[in-house]
Amino acid sequence: MMDGESRDSLVKILFFAKARELSGLKESRAKLPANISYQSLLDTIIEKFGLESIRDSVILSLNEEYLAANGTLNLSDQDEIAVIPPLSGG
Repeated sequence: MMDGESRDSLVKILFFAKARELSGLKESRAKLPANISYQSLLDTIIEKFGLESIRDSVILSLNEEYLAANGTLNLSDQDEIAVIPPLSGG
């Protein structure tokens, strides 16, 4: 691999609650850039899986740890990203 060449990682994406309902999936696999900003990751997942209606309330986690919305991620194969919509109730 050449320096500066982007590398992709094959990650598992898990969908919960409303995200599962909207996507019709419990989980999926996606090839994503290994180095990706939180915002780019969120945009990619929202677009690819039709989650526009919950965009503003979704939280993402990586390997069971919540992600900071202003961070940059270093993804590797076998990572798990969870799409967690707001929980209803009250």
